[in-house]
Parts: sequence; C-alpha cells; structure tokens
Amino acid sequence: MFNIPNTLAFIRLLLAPVMFFLLVNRDCSLLSHIHYTWLDFMAAFIFVVASATDFFDGYIARTFDQITTLGKILDPLADKMLTLAGFLGLMMLDRANEWAIFLIITRELFITGLRVSAVSQGLDIAASWMGKVKTVVQMIAIGFLLMEWEGATLLLWIAVALTLYSGYEYVRDFFKNVPMNSK
Repeated sequence: MFNIPNTLAFIRLLLAPVMFFLLVNRDCSLLSHIHYTWLDFMAAFIFVVASATDFFDGYIARTFDQITTLGKILDPLADKMLTLAGFLGLMMLDRANEWAIFLIITRELFITGLRVSAVSQGLDIAASWMGKVKTVVQMIAIGFLLMEWEGATLLLWIAVALTLYSGYEYVRDFFKNVPMNSK
C-alpha cells in the first residue's frame, strides 16, 4: 500500500501546508526575524521539491507497475493541495489575481465532484494530456509568482485558460461516457 510512489505523494501532502505557512505567517514570532525574500526562496524551494515528487511518483508508478487505488486518490489530492496552497498563499500576498484563483479553485472543485460522480457510476475519467499540461503550467506559474519573476501574471492567466479548457474536456468526456437516464 505504501510503495515509493505513494510515499512521494504523501510527502507532497505534507510539504503543501509547510509552504503555505511560509507564505501566510510572515508575522509570527517564528518567522518574523527572517526577511521576506528568504521566506519566498524557502517556499519556492519546497514547492520545487514537492513538484519534483509529482513527476517521480508518476514515473515510478508507471514504470514499475506500482499503480494502486491509494495512489489514484493521493496523487491528485496532493497535486491540488500543493497548487492551492501556492495560489492561495500568493493571493494573500497580493501577487495573484483573485479572479484567476477563484476560476482555478472552482474548476478544481467542480471536476473533483464530476470524477466522484463518474466513479459512482463505474467510470474512470483519467487525467487527460491537457490536464497534465495544465498542472505543469500551474506549477510553473506558481514558481514565477513566488520569485516575482517577469511574466508571472501572464503565466497565471495562461494557466487559467488551460485550467478552464481541460475542465471543459473532462465535462465533455463525462457526458460522452455516462448513459443518460430516459426519465
């Protein structure tokens, strides 16, 4: 049950709140003596390490046939926790547009509900290629926003567009595969 891919996903679950803490608790006595640029750097480092676990857990699971039901739950949950921790923390620091974050969170919640509905009907709506691209672009945007690099806001809006488009793909695929009731 706890193979290497699942352990990596679990580590990502643990790193997300640590990164969030560094972003939003800058006034606490534990962090108040550290300059905000170092907190940004530490948060970015944690984010990069956590993002790398996303690549490696998927690669190891597929390569060594270690795909498990727990992994199918942990991996997307860890991805969402990490990206939402980054986006919400950045929004609270006023580095990410509120509407962009609202659209991303709304899509993530809606698609999660759609996937639960699909599973309850015996369907598996796996992550699409566009969904994977969306995740990568979201992670790159978070990195740029954390470091306050040029083009960060543009990347955020590209991530929003990809997020909404991949959400459309999930909805389209769901309705293609779900038998409609004749009631």
